[in-house]
Amino acid sequence: MYKQSLAALFAVAALAGCSSNTTVQNPVDFVTYRDAPLVKQVEKGMTMQQVLAIGGTPSTVVAGTANSMYGTCNNYILTREGHQQPYYVSFDSSGHVATKGFMTCEQRKLNETAP
Repeated sequence: MYKQSLAALFAVAALAGCSSNTTVQNPVDFVTYRDAPLVKQVEKGMTMQQVLAIGGTPSTVVAGTANSMYGTCNNYILTREGHQQPYYVSFDSSGHVATKGFMTCEQRKLNETAP
């Protein structure tokens, strides 16, 4: 069972590398932190208030989102067994979740503007 799960994880990682999205995220992060409330419960389209109720106060708030100068992006730090992992949730100009993932808002912006 473990070998099958590991093979599936590598297959997903390989396919993710073929997508046109320039945002690179480690699938191991998802497996490690999949039960964290921010990862498990936050969905695209949720309001900022709903996200704050789930994740609490973010570490930092960055003006502008990856694809727009409007909206905001919240940086969080996920912690498990002494290890820390950045996680971002970006909001569109109406205050609804646009994107989320295992990097900082600043890293997301850099990835989106890379050629």
